[in-house]
This record gives sequence, C-alpha cells and structure tokens, in this order.
Amino acid sequence: MTKEVRTRFAPSPTGFLHVGGARTALFCYLQARAHDGTFILRIEDTDLQRSTPESVRAILDGMEWLGLDYDEGPYYQTQRFDRYAEVVQQLLNEGKAYHCYCSKERIEAIREEQMKAGAKPRYDGHCRDLDQPPQGSGFVASPVVRFRNPIQGTVVFEDLVRGQISISNGELDDLVIARPDGSPTYNFTVVVDDLDMGITQVIRGDDHINNTPRQINIYHALGAEHPQFAHVPMILGDDGARLSNRHGAVGVMQYRDDGYLPQALLNYLVRLGWSHGDQEVFSRDEMIEKFSIRDVNRKASAFNTDKLDWLNQQYIKNLPNEEVAVHLQWHFAQAGLDPADGPSLADLVSVQADRVKTLKEMTQLSRSFYADFEHFDPGAAKKHLRPVAEQALRAIGSRLADLSRWEPERLDAVVRLTAEELEVGMGKIAQPLRVALTGTAVSPSIDKTLWLTGRDRSLARIARALEYVLIRAAAS
Repeated sequence: MTKEVRTRFAPSPTGFLHVGGARTALFCYLQARAHDGTFILRIEDTDLQRSTPESVRAILDGMEWLGLDYDEGPYYQTQRFDRYAEVVQQLLNEGKAYHCYCSKERIEAIREEQMKAGAKPRYDGHCRDLDQPPQGSGFVASPVVRFRNPIQGTVVFEDLVRGQISISNGELDDLVIARPDGSPTYNFTVVVDDLDMGITQVIRGDDHINNTPRQINIYHALGAEHPQFAHVPMILGDDGARLSNRHGAVGVMQYRDDGYLPQALLNYLVRLGWSHGDQEVFSRDEMIEKFSIRDVNRKASAFNTDKLDWLNQQYIKNLPNEEVAVHLQWHFAQAGLDPADGPSLADLVSVQADRVKTLKEMTQLSRSFYADFEHFDPGAAKKHLRPVAEQALRAIGSRLADLSRWEPERLDAVVRLTAEELEVGMGKIAQPLRVALTGTAVSPSIDKTLWLTGRDRSLARIARALEYVLIRAAAS
C-alpha cells in the first residue's frame, strides 16, 4: 500500500519569509497537492534568542499572501519540549546517547589542533564511554547530551533531486542533541518532529545536505525508517552571488509592497529550478498537475528581476480585472487613496493594465482619477496650456457639458468632432485636455482618461485649466 504523501515547510522565525524559503514552501505545497497529500507548516522556534513573534507573523503573512494554504499547523517546536526530552532520555537509556562534560574551551582547543594537522575538526569522543563524570580542568558540571553516532559504515540515501549520496560515518561527529539546560538542538528536533508528523518527503535547501546523514543515523537509532529527501539548489542573484539582502527585495512581503501579484511571484518561483517544456506561464492548477520534485534541476538558478516584471505584467493583463482589483485595493490604502472617490478599481485595471508592470506603478499613475492635484506639471503646462489652447478647451468643455452619457465611445466622438470643427489635429485638443485632467502630459487614451476622471471632475478641471490659460495670456 502506497503511503500518503506528507510534506512540511519548517522555517525558523528569525526574520522575514525570504524568496528561497518561499520557493521551498511552494515546492512542498505542490508536491503534496500533486499527490492528494498533506502539507504541514511547522515553526522551528527553538532558537529562543533569535526567534521573535514578529518573524512568526511575517512567515504566516507571507504564506497567506502567496495562498500556500497548509492542511496542518502551524506547529511550534517550543510547545514540544516535553516530547524532545522524552526521546533524549530514551536514547540515553538505550546507550545511543551519552552525557558530555567537555568545556567549550576544550572542544575549541581540540578543533584547532585538528585543523593545524589538516584533519576535519570534530569531537574526539572523550566522554563517549565514561562510567562517571570526568574531573579536572577542561570539564564542566552541567553536561550536554551527544548522540552516539556509528563509527563504521556509510550512510547512503537516494536524493530525489541530486541522486545517490553517500557519506562515511567516519566523517560524522557525535553531535549535541541537548544543551546543558535541556533545550534540544536542530538536527535532533527535526527528526522527532518528522517522525511524529509522519513526514514522507523532506524538501529543503541543499545547504542541509550535510545534516541529512546525521539525521538518518538518528532515525535508525530510533528504529524508524527515514523519509525521502530532496535538496533543492540555492537561488543566485543577478550578479551570480547567492541571493541575499544586498540584492534588494528578498522578503516575500516586500514584493507585495513593490506591486507584484502573488500569482506572478509564485509562477516565477516555480520556474527557478523547475520547468515543463517551454511553458512559462502556469496557473496554480497547472503547477499542481505538472509538478514533480524529481523534475527539479540540481543546478542553482539565477534570480532575474526583468523576467519577474514581465510575468507580473502578464498577470495584470490577463487575470480578471476584478481579481487584480482586490490586490490593487491594498496599494490604494497605502497611498491614502479611497477607491470610492473615483471609478471602480476593475474599470481602472481594464484601462491601465497594458501600461504598467506593477500595481504600485498603477496606483501612482492613477492618483488623479481619485484625488485632486495642486499644480500642473511645469513642463507640460508650459508646452500645452499656452494661450492658443483657450479655444480648444472652451469648445471641448462646452460639448462635454452637453453630453448625456459619459462613455468612452461617446467621449472619443466628442473629442474627434471638436478637432474637426476647429480644423486642428487631435493632439491640439487631446494634449491640453490631458494636462487639464491629470496635470501631466502622459495618461491613457483621452477618451479613457475622461471616462476614468468622471464627468464632474473633468468639467471642473477643464475650467481650472482654462483659467490658468487666461492668466498666462494676460501675463504675456
């Protein structure tokens, strides 16, 4: 009988949910969904000095924004200390762990000597077979607990991404599994958690490869079968270096703040190391249908902001306007704009989608449709609100005031008719009108700009621009 696939994402709450972590979470999510399995969220908060409630919140917010809904959790390791203590005692009772009284100074001195000799630094096993606590300098009264790692043999496992990996036990340390105060360590807690939670596939970054053989030996000591492992490659920055804070927005919520859609970021992340033919754009359902962790490339992937921008624009253009509008509303709130003060956000998206790469940019370019502006752009006003624009503004203002239905097609017809009657090109009407309506010389097509600005606001702004033109003419 085939086991149910159970995956887990297990971040440490010592900062925000970064891009690499988000991609790991996505791969875990997709692997579970692709096999009708279970996706679990576990918060590994045993580092009490570095873990913070703010970081926990950042992880949960990031998961929610990305839509990576988990079936179980979040579980917190700090709520499982009694369970870890129970298993530590079990290993001690069975002779598979032991108390180590060596001081930090002694351990450090041993490692320095080993490195000078060109050997791999590791614990020398001094306390491994003692019957009673050692005395004298170099030892402490409060011991740690070390796992009794096998001395002979080799750990061999089949990595779902990298293939077969083998590590000699002779290269491994008797790692500490509990500190003097009884608090457990990472390599131990993850084994206990993954066993208790029935995890069948551990998907994580390849920086954990060295931990895996140590953890496999703990599984064996507990008489358990270890899960399958998949170590995904790191993400590099545009410059080829490992992605880090200096590359800019590496926190997931920073991408929200910068105007990216979660659908676009997920699509981009899934393509960092995984592909399905030449397809670039994947819906969530397509990701679930086509994804397999075995298809992840073992080579590192480079983050390309231009590619993310392109994908984001595709999603802005092709998602239903109402769906994009839901995310746009957050940016309006950040900018101090009220959607009720202008056109519906869905209508706005229908006009602006082809003109922007991000929702933040859309918000910035759409301010005039929801709030008044104090001044015309000096360059635009100097060029287009000259005395010669008086006739055009009077004519278009008069015709628009008589228009019964404020619709793009009718607005376009009025502008064209005015241009014909004045025997001028469309630009002679549209550009002064555009500056009057938005304060700048750049906006959507003039019919859509009028439509989004609205009847009352448009007429008031045309009157204001006409007054500006008259003042300027009088001053010349």
